[in-house]
Amino acid sequence: MVKKKNTALNVAMGAAFLMAMSAVGPGFLTQTATFTGQLGADFGFAILICILVDIGVQLNIWRIICVSGKKAQTIANELLPGLGYLLTALIVMGGLTFNIGNIGGVGLGFNVLFGISPQNGALIGGAIALIIFLVRNALMVMDRTVQILAAVKVLLIIFIVAISAPPVGQAALHTFVPSQIDFYSIVTIVGGTVGGYISFAGGHRLLEGGLKGTKSIPYINGGALTGIGVASIIRILLFLAALAVIAEGFKLDPLNPAASIFKSAAGDFGYKFFGLILFAAGMTSTLGSTFTSVSFLDYSKSEGDNNLYHKIRPYLIIFFIVFSTAIFYFIGSPAKVLVVVGAINGLILPIALAILLVAVTKKKIMGEMYKHPLWLSIFGWIIVVFMAYAGVQSVYKGILAVL
Repeated sequence: MVKKKNTALNVAMGAAFLMAMSAVGPGFLTQTATFTGQLGADFGFAILICILVDIGVQLNIWRIICVSGKKAQTIANELLPGLGYLLTALIVMGGLTFNIGNIGGVGLGFNVLFGISPQNGALIGGAIALIIFLVRNALMVMDRTVQILAAVKVLLIIFIVAISAPPVGQAALHTFVPSQIDFYSIVTIVGGTVGGYISFAGGHRLLEGGLKGTKSIPYINGGALTGIGVASIIRILLFLAALAVIAEGFKLDPLNPAASIFKSAAGDFGYKFFGLILFAAGMTSTLGSTFTSVSFLDYSKSEGDNNLYHKIRPYLIIFFIVFSTAIFYFIGSPAKVLVVVGAINGLILPIALAILLVAVTKKKIMGEMYKHPLWLSIFGWIIVVFMAYAGVQSVYKGILAVL
């Protein structure tokens, strides 16, 4: 019994860190630096909204997936035939595009650390990701790798914040009472940290770890809240580090705004730290994006007919990583793409969450005995409405900018 509890806890923590580290990848580093440079302390409001949305999204999605015992695409198809395929297309395309930036982040990390070209660094990163996925007990290896890199990332960012003395009072004030609200930054940061594939990373990891049914709810909640907590700490620390640099009057390099933060705070030493953080962020997000996107291609209806998917899964993983690496190698760094895809993922979020919130009311999907908490449903629908509105506002703003 103790061993079973320990196994469930390990799976929950693996899911927590997979979600958290997927949420704070290279795209998040770029987005946070870019928007803090544009909005200053007011960007704290976007971080706050992101954390609140994260809570509502993860608690809903993880619980619905695990209690039903079905992956999100299967739930969507049972709700409306064909809807799961649409959801898969949205998630996989977004995940694949983000993965180009993720593997690029690994390459840039190697470039900062060792001076090798980002393209060759990306090749090394892609090879490492393939080894992790294709070894025996791959899920366990993935979990441990993500947890170690998470610890590295948190400790390094804490060090940078400690030596940069950010204006905490100003940040706190503008977080709760912003002088301006920028919907594009909110949609982008939410999309980049909890939109698209990231919303489903933890839930699908729990399911593959065997956690399902109402008996798993304590582990579902514990894993979700742990992941949200870890991701939120990193978000806040990185925002404070960026704000400290800006408050000193330093202008962030638009070509690599995140690197500017660390170089300004700690010189060449800080720049090397940035390389290590970028490597950690890129590698963990590559693992999260690949695992979750490929899991959306599984349409088996029971354990017994899983054979075909499990036979081709290694080839799907190889394709996903090799394709992303090749695009980065031959086309280059998609820094602007990372920000744009974050906004697109922000638009996917209300669609995906609405599908599951409708599905949770269907007994044929969730079972006769399960009743979803009313407060979670209300919280989820508030997020759907808010993100849909914010998404429309950001698209409108983008159209006006083009015109």
